Amino acid sequence: MRAPLSWLREYVDLPASETGRDVAARLIAAGLEVETVEQTGAGLKGPLVVGQVLAIEELTEFKKPIRYCQVDVGRGADDPQNLICGATNFAVGDKVVVVLPGAVLPGGFEISARKTYGRVSEGMICSERELGMGEDHNGIMVLPPEHEVGTDAIELLELVDEVLDIAVTPDRGYCLSMRGLARETATAYGVPLRDPALLDVPAPNAHGYPVKVTDPLGCDRFTARTVSGLRPEAQSPIWLKRRLQKAGMRPVSLPVDITNYVMLELGQPLHAYDRSRIEGPIGVRRAESGEKLVTLDGTKRVLDAGDLVITDDRGPIGLAGVMGGANTEIADASAEAADGPVSGTTDVVIEAAHFDSVSVARTARRHKLSSEASRRFERGVDPEAAAAAAQRTVDLLVLLAGGTAEPGVTEITTPSGSRTLRIPADHPDRVAGVSYGRETVVRRLQQVGCDVYGDAGQDEQLTVTVPSWRPDLTDPNDLAEEVIRLEGYENLPSTLPRPLPGRGLTERQRLHRRVGRALAGAGYVEAPSYPFVGEAAFDALGLEAGDPRRRTVQLVNPLSDEEPGLRTTLLPGLLATLRRNDGRGSHDLALFETGLVFLPTGSETAAERLPVAQRPTDEQLAGLDAALPEQPRHVAAVLAGARERAGWWGKGRPADWADAIEAARTVAAEAGVELTVESASFAPWHPGRCAALHVRLEGSRVLVGHAGELHPRVLKALGLPERSCAMELDLDLVERAATGQVQGPHVSTFPVATQDVALVVDASVPAAEVESALRAGAGELLESLRLFDVFTGEQLGAGRKSLAYALRFRAPDRTLKAEEASAARDAAVAEAVERTGAVLRGA
Repeated sequence: MRAPLSWLREYVDLPASETGRDVAARLIAAGLEVETVEQTGAGLKGPLVVGQVLAIEELTEFKKPIRYCQVDVGRGADDPQNLICGATNFAVGDKVVVVLPGAVLPGGFEISARKTYGRVSEGMICSERELGMGEDHNGIMVLPPEHEVGTDAIELLELVDEVLDIAVTPDRGYCLSMRGLARETATAYGVPLRDPALLDVPAPNAHGYPVKVTDPLGCDRFTARTVSGLRPEAQSPIWLKRRLQKAGMRPVSLPVDITNYVMLELGQPLHAYDRSRIEGPIGVRRAESGEKLVTLDGTKRVLDAGDLVITDDRGPIGLAGVMGGANTEIADASAEAADGPVSGTTDVVIEAAHFDSVSVARTARRHKLSSEASRRFERGVDPEAAAAAAQRTVDLLVLLAGGTAEPGVTEITTPSGSRTLRIPADHPDRVAGVSYGRETVVRRLQQVGCDVYGDAGQDEQLTVTVPSWRPDLTDPNDLAEEVIRLEGYENLPSTLPRPLPGRGLTERQRLHRRVGRALAGAGYVEAPSYPFVGEAAFDALGLEAGDPRRRTVQLVNPLSDEEPGLRTTLLPGLLATLRRNDGRGSHDLALFETGLVFLPTGSETAAERLPVAQRPTDEQLAGLDAALPEQPRHVAAVLAGARERAGWWGKGRPADWADAIEAARTVAAEAGVELTVESASFAPWHPGRCAALHVRLEGSRVLVGHAGELHPRVLKALGLPERSCAMELDLDLVERAATGQVQGPHVSTFPVATQDVALVVDASVPAAEVESALRAGAGELLESLRLFDVFTGEQLGAGRKSLAYALRFRAPDRTLKAEEASAARDAAVAEAVERTGAVLRGA
């Protein structure tokens, strides 16, 4: 909502020294979101006057139209101002805006007399855009003839002003009007409000325009007034146009401008119908499926059975609360049709109605047609303001268009009582932790517009009647919020919460944090992603049709139709982040994410909507848990580009499958768990470069994830760099496999004995199998084992490879003898020979 400060001052007596920024600060303190304060006419400097064109000389020697004009600027016809102008939309006798030498237009454009097109131009005739009034630059701004020559145009056109741009939240719909903003401003400054809705409105009678409402739930109030004898040629006065422009609306024609003006002033959307184009009574009903309507924007729309429509005897003539129909549009006398001038509207029917907010919102979204009217109805319009808005519109049409208000007044209402709430007088105190006192609570609620009753008895209960313009006040906490915001959020004390003794992070939370720190320390960057996924992501990952990861929990109201499910793996989001960053020039990437995945069990039920007035029972909580899918926490990492960059220290190294496995080992180490790695084939990894990761859990070997290099087809489908790698683990399973708290390593005081061994095996034998055999044979003296070389060559023979391991032996209580280390080494080799058919290289 854009609110000009000059307009706001009509309803609130603000101090003359208050600027737009001062008012914005007060409104922000009261809980409104003031985004900007725009200075209109900033830098503008006169002289800027009203002039009358005396003569026009067409300069025909130029390729484009150029006119040499003599304009009376208030010094008389004998001393005209000579001006060059390229516009052709004005004639002799027209009143125009002239900027004289020495003036400065918005944007720092200084005006001086200068020679151009062979003549001296002593200033400039201005368009709306040059004056900062709008974007219209198609021609010169022609003023109504009643303005006197020489009048100061800066004051006449209200060029200098401040406009507050306020982002109105859905619960504060009343602030989409000058009336609502004036109420908030008056409360913020502690001054009276001149309510523009306090008008003398005639009582309804039987002589008004006939209206029939068949859906009282969709339309609980409909006021109709008729004005006849309008002057079709009447134009909107400058003050009206300027207020609409400052509020962000485009002037159209006098009747339309007046309805828009009253909507901005009172917050009540209105519609004006050309009475000569209405056939029969006006009706309000639900549309019949398949009915058609051409709206004011020229679009032919197929209506839905849920749409609320305005009708006459022919059918729909408007979408209620959204937009009117083209077949009853007000005709502009200044417009011209192909076959000649259009006769303007002389008789209008004014509609001021109150429509159901949910119905209007659904219609606007269904037809993708958001309007100023629908924005207000969606957020809540004061139903009691309809009659006042209709009267204000009638008054302006009579005043500005010379019309006559007909005595008939139609008002159809559905009886409804006022909303009344009971609230303890100290309820805001208990919510805020501040002692406001009963008097302050009553005063603040009355400033909001509530009627407050209640004696200072033992229970200190207040009976509060909520005003009609505040549909968002529905329970005591809403009233408490009003008191707190008007007293000032900044006055609330800041206190730290006091945790109960014995509380803290769970082991799962600690592991989650340790894993994040460990991966960050290893060079990975955390990249959280949205948990939504679609079939296209699974197709790109190459998952087969029966893959359980394709079975997702479907959202009832997804943000995107392309991603209607919840993820069963973290990889789609991470790989999308990898692709996006690679496309933006970051090619060396290492990303990770920890988060929940959602695995449907098939036994989910519809969740019960629980009341908020009391704590749910254990049975209700169990029912909620049963409605949820399994949600294990996973950790995943992806790599691309260089893992070690090149520099003066040496050559770099690209990321490969081993780095993905090492990331998994880093995660397992934080849980104190040892991973068993073996080759596997599992989408989306490359079959020959994929590792299955297992842990020991309750005596059994359990699969917890995979790591390795992604399949080339997956890289092509997702647009990822070559040799991209990934890892994903079930972090909850890893936690369950942990035997207890992570123990720090024992530092021995005895020296280590290192023995190297090279074994030749078939190329098909996994290195992990050889390593397992060596560990089993070496016994308790083995401290660590590391594969440091893999060799293949002609001397080994086809289909053979050499694996070289470094074995470290150490005793906890003594220094090992060489014979003991050698015996342990020989036992390890013997076990590997027996299990894998290995041959000691060089033997």
